[in-house]
Amino acid sequence: MNPTIVRLAGQALLGRRRGLLLLALPIVLIVLATIIRVLTEPGVGSDVIDALGFGLALPLVALFAASAVLGPEIDDGSVVYLLAKPVSRHVVGFSKYAVAALATIAFGAVPLLVAGLITDSTEPDAAVGWLVGGAIAGATYTAVFVAAAATTRHAVVVGLLFVLLWEGLLGNLLDGIRWLSIGAWGREIAHAVGDAVSAPGTGLPYALIASALVIAVSVWFTGDRLRSFSMRGET
Repeated sequence: MNPTIVRLAGQALLGRRRGLLLLALPIVLIVLATIIRVLTEPGVGSDVIDALGFGLALPLVALFAASAVLGPEIDDGSVVYLLAKPVSRHVVGFSKYAVAALATIAFGAVPLLVAGLITDSTEPDAAVGWLVGGAIAGATYTAVFVAAAATTRHAVVVGLLFVLLWEGLLGNLLDGIRWLSIGAWGREIAHAVGDAVSAPGTGLPYALIASALVIAVSVWFTGDRLRSFSMRGET
């Protein structure tokens, strides 16, 4: 990991309008959890956390974070100047990923813990489960979206289609999607921590191995793709 690239990525993440979106999504989730808690009985808001928090806000935060740390440099062509530095392209890719993943955990996974405690303070294990599952799922989403940002200028569109169609629509209609769904893996991990979280049925070992494999392959692919930018001078 390169400290300079980490610092630049952090500035790009927090200094653009996407930074406001990173704050807006968790705030909306927490506000909704508070309203539901006031108007309903404890535990009723768990479906909201699952559908809106885990299923929508978390991957969107990952998408915005990933596109913020890498997408603008590719869009304006400045990535070529970054890659002219004597730093391994895989180090560049990992540094960018690390910043985006930490932001996703902070703005995507931690709010799940807060929302879970708000909706039902009698089930802290479920809230911690959302945190742990959200952190791993968020890190996995981020790796995929960083790789997409290194591949295409339309990474946000691709990411939205992935979240809404694959993880959302098809994931709810086709039972077999759970074996290839990042959200399903995260829910399986969350269930292992808090029994109140519904388990998709993939099993904890599979969810952990699949998540680790996707992260490793995606981060490696990002570095490899960045190397191709420096070799061919693409923008």
